[in-house]
Amino acid sequence: MEKGNLTVLTEFILKGITDRPELQTPLFVLLLIVYLISAVGNVGIIILTKVDSRLQTPMYFFLGHLALTDLGYSTAVGPKMLLNFVTEHSSVSYYLCGTQLAFFLLFITCELFILSAMSYDRYVAICNPLLYMAIMSQRICWVLVAIPYLYSVFVSLVVTLRIFTLSFCGHNIINHFFCDCIPLISLLCSNTLEVELIIRFFATFDLISSLLVVLVSYLLIFIAILRMKSPEGRRKAFSTCGSHLTVVTVFYGTLIFMYVQPKSSQSFETDKVSSIFYTLVIPMLNPLIYSLRNKDVKDAIERTWRKIANIFS
Repeated sequence: MEKGNLTVLTEFILKGITDRPELQTPLFVLLLIVYLISAVGNVGIIILTKVDSRLQTPMYFFLGHLALTDLGYSTAVGPKMLLNFVTEHSSVSYYLCGTQLAFFLLFITCELFILSAMSYDRYVAICNPLLYMAIMSQRICWVLVAIPYLYSVFVSLVVTLRIFTLSFCGHNIINHFFCDCIPLISLLCSNTLEVELIIRFFATFDLISSLLVVLVSYLLIFIAILRMKSPEGRRKAFSTCGSHLTVVTVFYGTLIFMYVQPKSSQSFETDKVSSIFYTLVIPMLNPLIYSLRNKDVKDAIERTWRKIANIFS
């Protein structure tokens, strides 16, 4: 990392969410509650999809992996952010910063394509119900999650290594509450054009390709639903994909808002608010949406709770 008279960085200072002292405690309490609900909810979804025999279907297989990615990127960001609220020196070591960025990119990228796989699964379930189990075999399901994981590892390594092999100017104050790409790039002395193009390429490709799969799947689903003559059939079809459609709308809506917003002097502050939403709030909302809107998940929670109660009774 040393080049000429450049300082070798050993740590970064995270400015955090706000500099206003009166907001530190309320924000800490609020975000701690959000993270705990997110962690408990997503761990609960993962456990339910593993132990409940009635949730051993492709739909809940993907839901378990969605919960895993939610848990992954919220945990990559949340604990360190909360720790910085209660410490005077909000620092992160050079290597921990790179590790945080790598895991965040891995899980957030993977979530895009897990949501796409879930959209395809809902398309097959509604448009080809008789062939559903044949098309969505266990092998196909594993392929549809293995490819996103492998691709996400590749993206994460390419972006993280490219940033951290460039030279920092000795300025180590990151205007964010975690190690994200854009705040880190602003600290680089080297020519950042190449790494900016890499990030923009992957961001554009990942967002457009995954969103295209979602839009095409739901277009075909809506066409199939409109062709149904039975109101009960339409209602059941809508309920089948309602939870996923809600999750997709919230997640992609947030990312698109961040991607298309005009750059300004307040862009970092706007990014902080948006980042809180998609790194902590969305991972909390997803298990709540699926547990509150999905009868199968609610029934599984009740069955599991009864089993636990019987053990201790």
